[in-house]
Amino acid sequence: MAMRRAAGSSAIRSLFSSTFSRNLHVSGEKKKIVGVFYKGNEYAKLNPDFVGCVEGALGIRQWLESQGHQYIVTDDKEGPDSELERNIPDAHVIISTPFHPAYVTAERIKKAKNLELLLTAGIGSDHIDLKAAAAAGITVAEVTGSNVVSVAEDELMRILILIRNFLPGYHQAVNGEWNVAGIAHRAYDLEGKTVGTVGAGRIGKLLLQRLKPFNCNLLYFDRIRMDPGLEKEIGAKFEEDLDAMLPKCDVIVINTPLTEQTRGLFDKDKISKCKKGVLIVNNARGAIMDTQAVADACSNGHVAGYSGDVWFPQPAPKDHPWRYMPNHAMTPHVSGTTIDAQLRYAAGVKDMLDRHFKGEDFPEQNYIVKEGQLASQYR
Repeated sequence: MAMRRAAGSSAIRSLFSSTFSRNLHVSGEKKKIVGVFYKGNEYAKLNPDFVGCVEGALGIRQWLESQGHQYIVTDDKEGPDSELERNIPDAHVIISTPFHPAYVTAERIKKAKNLELLLTAGIGSDHIDLKAAAAAGITVAEVTGSNVVSVAEDELMRILILIRNFLPGYHQAVNGEWNVAGIAHRAYDLEGKTVGTVGAGRIGKLLLQRLKPFNCNLLYFDRIRMDPGLEKEIGAKFEEDLDAMLPKCDVIVINTPLTEQTRGLFDKDKISKCKKGVLIVNNARGAIMDTQAVADACSNGHVAGYSGDVWFPQPAPKDHPWRYMPNHAMTPHVSGTTIDAQLRYAAGVKDMLDRHFKGEDFPEQNYIVKEGQLASQYR
């Protein structure tokens, strides 16, 4: 991943001095690692591969402790009295997931005098104040590619759930009802519909490939156009202007990272540019959408259905408007934490920790902040 040079010689000297001091590796030095995950509770023992929960601890406890490192694992992450807060001052590494994110703010970074590395077990590091981490010389990395298949498959499922009006039929079955008209009046085939993805990175590309057999019209908007050969193979058309793409789409899928440019991107104005009756799937980040604008558009019918597993904040409060809007198919943040994905991101975390302890570099695509510079998608 290409990294941009910081401007100004004094800024560079200051930045790299800070970076060096944070990443000085001493052979045999013992580290304090804090992992923040969701609790498995009664489900923790049902599957030995369920490693993404507190109890599973990414399956690395024995490995870390055998080398003399301290490994604190918790789900308690909010407020001044939380276990995360208590352990921040002397933590060397913090590991978190997007599914139960530890919000590492600038204030927390100021308290973390020993912090060297922030690892995301999965994809998406927007729960971290990246600029503050860069200024403090802290490395930020994630397990790139670990849940691409999981999220793309989930998106395809959500498209089908919405377009076939599946949920009302399921609710009828559960409630002992039988009203075919209540389902069929807004159930459609996917074939022949126009599906557009906002963002065509790893997940977006894979979704387009999965959609090809459905004989859809495929569009994509991205800051970087994909390889012409791949574009032709998939049969997707590049759209240079997002506002021009939106009214063409029957289904819109959000596949862009949360950045300063995309936060709140889909506000009332942007949603109004979409076709009336559009279906929206968002497994990217909840904060890309204006929460109330989405709820209002679902209520007035401009958006015929909204599905996703990302909210803001996370976990979502009980009074979050998306819980109560019509024609939604929302779930907790689960698309990227299948058992298969957990095994991939757990292995990735272990590999990066091992490299970090040895003073070795990570695979370049895993860096979000390296030597004071943000990855290109976060600039």
